[in-house]
Amino acid sequence: MRQLLITASVLVIAACQGEQTVQTPDNVVDALAPYYAQLDVERPRAPAGAGEPAADAVLESIFFGSCHSTERPLDILDTIAGQNGDLFIYTGDNVYGDAYSWDATLTELRTAYSELAAAEPFQTLRDTTPMLATWDDHDYGMNDMGERFPYKGFAEELFLEFWGVASDDERRSRPGIYTSRTYGPEGQRVQIILLDTRYFRGDLTRTPDRGAVGMERYIPTEDTSVSMLGDTQWAWFEEVLSEPADLRLVVSSIQVIADGHGWEAWRTMPHERERFYETISRSGAEGVVLVSGDRHSSGLYLRDDVIGYPLYEITSSALNMSYRDENNEPGPNRIGEMYAPVNFGAIEIDWEDRSIALEIRDDAGETVRSQSIDIDALTNN
Repeated sequence: MRQLLITASVLVIAACQGEQTVQTPDNVVDALAPYYAQLDVERPRAPAGAGEPAADAVLESIFFGSCHSTERPLDILDTIAGQNGDLFIYTGDNVYGDAYSWDATLTELRTAYSELAAAEPFQTLRDTTPMLATWDDHDYGMNDMGERFPYKGFAEELFLEFWGVASDDERRSRPGIYTSRTYGPEGQRVQIILLDTRYFRGDLTRTPDRGAVGMERYIPTEDTSVSMLGDTQWAWFEEVLSEPADLRLVVSSIQVIADGHGWEAWRTMPHERERFYETISRSGAEGVVLVSGDRHSSGLYLRDDVIGYPLYEITSSALNMSYRDENNEPGPNRIGEMYAPVNFGAIEIDWEDRSIALEIRDDAGETVRSQSIDIDALTNN
């Protein structure tokens, strides 16, 4: 990291030729900002497509997915486009552009974005279905990285440009890509909260027994100073939870409830996961359902002892980056078996019956896992 700071400071001086005084930057991102401001490289952009839903749109079919690469077939996107959803949410690893070369121009990430923009199945889905997106590690810039990734400022710029984020959007004026949207009239309001579990996330604690079941890569940290969201995002999260809504989808790129594995998840920071539950409880927010990806397997989860009413989570992964036919990891808090082949998630809302169906669907669009929920059960009463 020290060498990166030295390199970044040299870049600042080079970018400020002719100036007598150069202010010492506080961090790598600030140090690199002048370099990126004058960097003449393409910032790829997705086709304009269907944009976002209208503010008064009544959402009944919400689809989502994570983990796909243009190096594999994207046929599942055609399947999703054919199901006429009201919204599709990319929950992270939307491209695989890891900066293995440690090139500050993020060549691999820019190439991955360009290839996705040019892919016909993506263009079809983009044209037919409104979209929202957050990121995970492989479209943030490097596998499992968090706040220490030195090029995260430019990675954020590439994300905002690719997804066509408006110049007056809040994400353009502050670090991190967290945001929220609310759609629909009173009685049918769906709030979608997109968290950023990368930009501010502290270091993970590596396992002492790599590959062991339940502790494959990381174990829970004992350092309570380590943060998942960072102070500013935590305050924002509690604030948006106080806004009126009938159903709230909180999107975390990594799993929240799952406890049966040693990969990335909120379980690696027990104090932060407890803070997550406490924040929801303290806010009085009702109708919360969790949405996640990342795992290259899908599953349904439930905790009924953390926020005052049942808290469900639906994980969908991968759109085309599945590595196995079965995943038999231990499943505390899981409902039924996992589903490992390629898949996407679906949330079907019946406003008349006041019910929700959480579904995992295969590459043909058939439901392979499901859980029904009574919306009125997601209350503190």
